[in-house]
Amino acid sequence: MLNTLENYLQHSTGWLMTTGLKIALIIILTIILFKLTHTLSNRFSLILMRRDLDLESKKRAETLASVVRHLAQVILLLFASITIIGQLGIEIGPILAAAGIVGLAVGFGAQSLVKDVINGFFILLEDQIRVGDVVQIADKNGVVEKVNLKLTILRDVAGNVHYIPNGSINVVTNMTKDFSYYVFDFGVAYKENIENVMNVLKQVDAEIQQNPEFANDILEPIEILGLDKFAESALVIKARVKTNPGKQWRVGREYNRAIKLAFERHNIEIPYPQITMNMSKNFHSQQGYSAH
Repeated sequence: MLNTLENYLQHSTGWLMTTGLKIALIIILTIILFKLTHTLSNRFSLILMRRDLDLESKKRAETLASVVRHLAQVILLLFASITIIGQLGIEIGPILAAAGIVGLAVGFGAQSLVKDVINGFFILLEDQIRVGDVVQIADKNGVVEKVNLKLTILRDVAGNVHYIPNGSINVVTNMTKDFSYYVFDFGVAYKENIENVMNVLKQVDAEIQQNPEFANDILEPIEILGLDKFAESALVIKARVKTNPGKQWRVGREYNRAIKLAFERHNIEIPYPQITMNMSKNFHSQQGYSAH
């Protein structure tokens, strides 16, 4: 009995001094690397935020840092687990083969999810869209209400909510990135003096920029691009106004209202489609005959 106990203690001591020590070192090293990945992810978050400290930048940076941190920690955990299993004398080959088969099956079943996550990661990384932006994605227009690794959620002007998987996003049209433009196409009659019309547009622009309700939304004076084309019944003048992001429609409506009133004051004709009907004498005589 004593010999058996002594052998057991010797064997246990030998195991602890060799295999046990190696396993302990692996666990300690894994814990250190876990903390290191956490520190590095926080620094990665700060690099992404740069000088832009608004709420959405923080959320975007934290999301990306969290993804990088969790991915690194999963890889560390898998590597440590496989190493510990090997130290315990368990054959790793069959386990890896089984894990590979399971991973392959899961991969085939989760292709769309993986694509969504990868696309979502790069959308966030490149700061393509933020909450509050007005965008066009997958033939849907609306305000971005939420964006994460899997989904982008839009709400359109009618209040409809669109849930768009990030994997289906090929092109993003952001209409409120940094600044916006409202583009005008003014049609005036052929008899009008183009220079006079442009002067009126500049006067309207000066008046609106002095209006405190709109002055802060306009970044630059109106840019008159000139006579754009000769339409069927009008001369079309193109112009645009640079505004703060998302303010172009509000500013544009005010310009349209003020320009209509200014054209009326200066007797500038805005043409509209007209139809002239000529009726022959035979038509009138037939109408008169049928009336009797």
